[in-house]
Amino acid sequence: MTDETDHRELVERPVYQTALGASTPKTITLLGTDLARDVMGEVGFGELAFWLAAQRRPTPGETRVFEAVLAALADHGFTPTAIVTRLTYLSAPDSVQGALAAGLLGGGSRFLGVTEDCGRFLHDVLTGVDGPLPTDDAGWDALALETVRARRAARRFVPGLGHHVHKDGDPRTPRLLRIAAEENQLGPHLSLFAAIGRVHPQVLGRKLPLNGAGVCGAALADLGLPLELLRGFALLARTAGLIGQLAEELRHPVADDIFLSVDLNNRSVAPDPYLPDPLAPHDTDGGRHG
Repeated sequence: MTDETDHRELVERPVYQTALGASTPKTITLLGTDLARDVMGEVGFGELAFWLAAQRRPTPGETRVFEAVLAALADHGFTPTAIVTRLTYLSAPDSVQGALAAGLLGGGSRFLGVTEDCGRFLHDVLTGVDGPLPTDDAGWDALALETVRARRAARRFVPGLGHHVHKDGDPRTPRLLRIAAEENQLGPHLSLFAAIGRVHPQVLGRKLPLNGAGVCGAALADLGLPLELLRGFALLARTAGLIGQLAEELRHPVADDIFLSVDLNNRSVAPDPYLPDPLAPHDTDGGRHG
């Protein structure tokens, strides 16, 4: 092979740009820093997760709020995500990754996904405001009232409103709002979310709690993190919780009891055939009218 051929192949070789991790025989760089020297033992995991997603190093205040969100979403006991993780491990103890993945795949519109849903909802409202955003509670309350009324008229739920356990208030919500205020990170998403909590009884006729998943979505949006990744941060937090579920399952197993509780208490019933909805009357003239 000639020098000219070598040069042509080198020129035509594709280049894949990344500001994240890259390695040479002697060094590893991450986000433009030396991983071994500047990151390991120097940067906490929560700070690093923020840094990786935003490609900018968070301030101490941003890190505190972000890590409070991760703590808020890490574990909630025997939720479906935790149960399926334990049951998958019971079925395949050789596949820890499968058990963790099974739990994470259950992060959807009812569990964990509310974080993304609420952040996107609040952002859509804020970007739809004609003119400057409110600067005081009265202004935020007016915007929140308009927002809740519009959702009610459309017969749609307000993301982040209500909780199946914490009927009288989710303890995570006021705590995260307080932390954000202390760190000067209480931005428009959290301000609107808090206002929704104040005004919604005027429209709905009852008081519902602002749930922790919703306030986490508002906080993440105020931190300027990508809306498309908000559920990813919830899954990052829940991964730690699911590892805890597996660690406890190893020492104090309950998955077999859960399985047997269902298996030994099922009852055979007659088949319930599926009947499709009736179709509209057949158009005998082939759709030609007039």
